[in-house]
Amino acid sequence: MKKNMGSIDRGIRILLAIIVGVLYATGQLTGLAAGILGALAIVFVLTSTVGFCPLYAPFGWNTGGRSEATGA
Repeated sequence: MKKNMGSIDRGIRILLAIIVGVLYATGQLTGLAAGILGALAIVFVLTSTVGFCPLYAPFGWNTGGRSEATGA
């Protein structure tokens, strides 16, 4: 699986996941919104960890530079 996410993209996803986690932990996020955003936060963490976003692949998107895309 070839990486298609740059470091800025990965950082933003992690930051958003942390924000959702804090909102949930402080009780600001509840109900259906908490479930949906919690699931999205988990997906963000997983895709950031591996550096690959399956939604980018069909469109040929790559937020990493050439060196990040080739793994060099």
